[in-house]
Amino acid sequence: MGVLAVSALLGKSLGGAAPGLFGDSPSQLRAIGWPGFLDGHFMFDSLAALLLATLLGAAIGYHPKMRRTVDSLTEADMPKVYIMYAFIGAVIGVTVREFGMVIGVVVFGIGGLIRFRSTTDSTRDTARLIVVTLVGLVTGIGLPHLAAITALFTFVLIWLFDSSPACRVRVDALPQARLAECAKIYREALASQGCKIISEQSYSSKGRVDFVIRLPGKATRESVNGALGALPPDVCGDIDWQID
Repeated sequence: MGVLAVSALLGKSLGGAAPGLFGDSPSQLRAIGWPGFLDGHFMFDSLAALLLATLLGAAIGYHPKMRRTVDSLTEADMPKVYIMYAFIGAVIGVTVREFGMVIGVVVFGIGGLIRFRSTTDSTRDTARLIVVTLVGLVTGIGLPHLAAITALFTFVLIWLFDSSPACRVRVDALPQARLAECAKIYREALASQGCKIISEQSYSSKGRVDFVIRLPGKATRESVNGALGALPPDVCGDIDWQID
């Protein structure tokens, strides 16, 4: 009831302040509709806002100091999550600017519901679920041009992100006395396949080495796994993969 009351109050105040955004009553939004695609200024301005938010999110997510603290697959993918949430914030901002704070209250309510009630296994999937919901919401309130921009931008981001997915390669059952040598051999094998090693951890007491890597666009998990499996038997361990 509290959220509904706030929404009603905001709707009344914004309806009086900016009647051009509403229909016959403060609770009825004025849909822009398909002619919005002809609004070149809005299209350019929205694209510029989304691009700037993405670049700023990338600047924070890929801060050079952050890489030194990465020790898990989840942390390796966090820069992409930062970018997606910066992008989501920009979409919300553009929508609020176009329709007012009423939409802001609705969007934050939906975002909170998805974040805490969804059954997705990763923050990355939650971010994508929120984006898809925003596309549907923006389409439903009569901004198909903004929905198209958002969907296209998201498509490009996912294409870029998933072209080099983060993976964890765990190598068990290595000879403890030669663990450093084995780790070097595996490191060189991964590098020869074009993999970028984000972090490496050795566990001498367990005879295990964990690598967090990024697969290059030209390689697949199967091709890299085949190269690792072809290593000499005396340094070859049990390989386990995890891809977020």
